[in-house]
Amino acid sequence: MRSLPLTFACGAAVGVLGGMIGLGGAEFRLPLLIGVFGFAALSAVILNKAMSLIVVLTALPARLAAVSFSDLGRHWPIAVNLLAGSLLGAWAGASWAVRMRTATLYRVLAVLMVLMAAALVATHTLELGSAGLSGAVRIVAGVVAGFGIGVVAAIMGVAGGELLIPTIVLLYAVDIKTAGSLSLLVSLPTMLVAFARYSRDGSFAVLRANRRFTLVLAAGSIAGALLGGLLLGSVPNVVLIPALAVILLISAFKTARHAVLAAHTPPADTPGPS
Repeated sequence: MRSLPLTFACGAAVGVLGGMIGLGGAEFRLPLLIGVFGFAALSAVILNKAMSLIVVLTALPARLAAVSFSDLGRHWPIAVNLLAGSLLGAWAGASWAVRMRTATLYRVLAVLMVLMAAALVATHTLELGSAGLSGAVRIVAGVVAGFGIGVVAAIMGVAGGELLIPTIVLLYAVDIKTAGSLSLLVSLPTMLVAFARYSRDGSFAVLRANRRFTLVLAAGSIAGALLGGLLLGSVPNVVLIPALAVILLISAFKTARHAVLAAHTPPADTPGPS
């Protein structure tokens, strides 16, 4: 049994970190689920996915209020283009995750955390411009990028905004504010597809066994995200972004160590603590 105040505090800390950079913070929540709360790899991914879905549903109305429906309506082909790949990617990623040995999944998660650290630094420190693609080439690039993002989002249990936002800016020359809202519209159905795939293998047992834990951590994440949004810009990016990237790299190292331990133990993905 985990302390509920500690659970809420950890969720809030993750939410603040995510809110301060305009994201949900799921990439920081996953290492906590594994390293602090002791969930096995697949259980941590599914719990993270559930909480990411809750956070996205909470953030969506605020994002839609900030960007008008008419503005988003003009960009609906972008969402359709990315969804053509991300929905397939989410199904494939979830399928691969449930079939992987626990040690292999830990290794994959460690590599993806390094990828997220790189994407975080690139998105917030580089001046993003258009890649200059158009026509059929851009459509194909959108499908391929969407597929890759769907795979990563499904395997890590994240919404994928860290990768979607720069992709939308680079491929479609959309301003970053609109890209943030479009990313949520792509993330939501992508996460639902991953959920549908995970549910086929009885993987949701971890949610039933840890219902209270999930709700408390999600509540903390939402409260923290709101606070982090208020603190947006209070810490210079030149300080905040490298610090968050280092956190992800340390988490990747610790997750890789779990892979070593899992390789020497019988493969069992238990529901985790309740």
